[in-house]
Amino acid sequence: MKHINYYIALAVLCFLVSCKQEKEEHRVVTPWGEVQTDSLPSTEDFTLSDIVSNGELIMVTLSGPETYYDYHGRGMGAQFLLCEKFAQSIGVSLRVELCKDTMEMVRKVKDGEADVIAYLLPDSIASGDSLRFCGTSLKNEQQWAVSASNKDLADALDKWYKPNMLDEIKAEERRLLSTATVKRHVFSPFLNRSTGTISKYDDLFRKYAPLARWDWRLMAAQCYQESCFDPNARSWAGARGLMQIMPGTAAHLGLSMADIHSPEPNIQAAARYLQELSNAFRDIPNVNERQNFVLAAYNGGSFHVRDAIALTRKHGGNPQRWGDVARNMLLLREPAGYQDPVVKHGYMRANETVDYVDKIRARYAQYRGVPMGKLPSASGGGKYSPVEPRKAKRKNKYHV
Repeated sequence: MKHINYYIALAVLCFLVSCKQEKEEHRVVTPWGEVQTDSLPSTEDFTLSDIVSNGELIMVTLSGPETYYDYHGRGMGAQFLLCEKFAQSIGVSLRVELCKDTMEMVRKVKDGEADVIAYLLPDSIASGDSLRFCGTSLKNEQQWAVSASNKDLADALDKWYKPNMLDEIKAEERRLLSTATVKRHVFSPFLNRSTGTISKYDDLFRKYAPLARWDWRLMAAQCYQESCFDPNARSWAGARGLMQIMPGTAAHLGLSMADIHSPEPNIQAAARYLQELSNAFRDIPNVNERQNFVLAAYNGGSFHVRDAIALTRKHGGNPQRWGDVARNMLLLREPAGYQDPVVKHGYMRANETVDYVDKIRARYAQYRGVPMGKLPSASGGGKYSPVEPRKAKRKNKYHV
C-alpha cells in the first residue's frame, strides 16, 4: 500500500511540474513537423530588448484631438505621432490600444498588456512603485509612464525625447491637416457649361455610377470635391487618383496600385465602394438621405457615422435624417461628445465631414441646375446642439 501511495504522489508531482513547464514554455511546431519550445519572458521581464526582439511597441492612450484619433485611415494626434517616431527610432512597429480611462491604462501597463502610456499623466496618478514617469512632458508636471520595473524603456524614452519635440510634432500635424499637403491641379467644375459637359470623365461616371444606384452627376460632384478632376492627385495620407482612394481600400477592392491613378479603374473601384457603403446603410430607407450617410462614411469612416447616429438616437433626434445626425456628429469634436458612453470610436474632425457632404450636395444641385434647399452646414461656426427630445418628436416625426 505504501508503494502505491508513493507512485501516486510521484505521478501527481510529475504532472504539476509538466503543467508548470508548459506555462513557462511556448511550444512551436516547425514547418517540417518538429516540436520546439521557446521560453517566453514573463510580463515583468518584458524589457526594451524584448520589445525590440518582438518588433512591436504597444501604447495605450485615450481618444482625443491631442492624443489619438483615426483620420482617413491614418492615426493622428500629437501623443500618437510622438510615440510613432520613438517606435521608428528603435526599429519596431507601433500598436495603439484605446482605453476608457486612466485606470485602465495604468492596469494594462502594470499587467504587462502594454508597454507605454502615451498620455500626459499628472504626478498624482502614480500609486506606490507601479509606474515610472518618462519621455514627453508638460512643464515637468505631466508625463508618459511605463511599468516601474521597465527601467530600460524609461531610460530610452528619456534619452530620446527633447523638450521641443512636442511643439514640432504639433506644427507638423497642422501642416498635414492643411489643404496645402494635397497635391493636385485645380480644374474648372465645368468643362463646358453651355453644353452641360462637367468633365472629360462624364462617360465613366455614367458607366459606373449605376453600380451604386447613383445619379452620375452626384458621383461627378463627389469627384470634384475629392480631386478637382485631377487623376494624379494624392494626399499626404496616401489617398490617390480621381476619387482619392486609400491604398488599404484599393487592396480591399482589388484595385492595384499600378492602376490607382488610371481614371477608369479608379472610378470603377470608387463606385463599388459606394455600393458597399450603400448596403451598409440599408437601415436608412430614404434613398436621398442614405446618399448623405454614404458620403459622410466615405469621408469620415462608417464607424464615426454610426457613433453620430447613436448620439442622435440618445438625444431624441431622428437617426435616419442626415440633418439631425450632422448636428450630433459635430459633438464628436468635444469631450462631452466623444467620451459619451454610446460613442465607440472616439474623437473625429467632424467639421470636415459635415462640410464635405454640404459641398458635394451644393455642387450636385449646381450640376443638375436645381435650386438647393437649406442643408446643415459646418460653416456657421459649429453652433449645432443636440436636438431637444420633445421638439424632435414633433418636428422630425418619421414614417417608414
